[in-house]
Amino acid sequence: MTEFLEVEGGRLAYDVIGEGPLVVLAHGMGDNRAAYRGMSAALAAAGHRVASVDLRGHGESSADWPSCTRADSAADLLAVVRRLGGPAVLVGHSFAGGSVTIAAAEEPESVRAIVGISPFTRAQRVDLGGLLTNARYRKGMALLLGAGLFRSVGLWLRYLDHAHPGVEPAGHAEHLAALAADLRRPGRMAVVGRMGMSPPTDAGARLGDIRCPALVVEGSLDPDWTDPRAEGEGVVAAMPPGLGRVEVIEGAGHYPHAQFPAEVAGAVLAFLGAVARG
Repeated sequence: MTEFLEVEGGRLAYDVIGEGPLVVLAHGMGDNRAAYRGMSAALAAAGHRVASVDLRGHGESSADWPSCTRADSAADLLAVVRRLGGPAVLVGHSFAGGSVTIAAAEEPESVRAIVGISPFTRAQRVDLGGLLTNARYRKGMALLLGAGLFRSVGLWLRYLDHAHPGVEPAGHAEHLAALAADLRRPGRMAVVGRMGMSPPTDAGARLGDIRCPALVVEGSLDPDWTDPRAEGEGVVAAMPPGLGRVEVIEGAGHYPHAQFPAEVAGAVLAFLGAVARG
């Protein structure tokens, strides 16, 4: 059942399943909370209360927001934690990977741990060499740039296909069809465009301020980087020593939680077990 939370500037949609310690799941830009459909049930079955949240301008959350930065989404996620009763583990994909970092730095008493899945957390620069030598990276950059500049649902869907290489997750075609209908609603692709042009420097500036354990999950075939493992290791290196570690899902693209939900849920549960043991 969808629940709603009114915050300054709009309304957030989320749902909750399971009982136990709270885990809050935040999808990336241009998606919705159904992105975690294969993973949330596994976390709930393992004894967690799992809240899946629609970001600003996505899914059933309202569309007309004055601002859509990672810091804004961080504040939204913390509002959900306060509503549901924390502290919580925050899981953020892509854009929201930066949001959970900011949330952990801003309100450490509300965040037990963070998981960044293919997170855009550091300042990015185009890899010119990669554009010449890595066709997967070159195509991904072209589709991302085109979708953001032209606010094109068609280009965004082509990027999503490219970012799910090889393994098509269960319900993928249905999810894309529903997502396309959602993104064609007034104002939705404008939000995606604004998020896509929002640099992750606000999140990168807070990596050194987190105090909780952190897991970074990367897909080995992620087209957003020429070397996804190196990107994850760079994120961890910017954290205080000993807090973060990287897990790479072989064969996954930018959406490992959708392509390989059992593997990602297993990695997250193993990480949370280690957190609980101290």
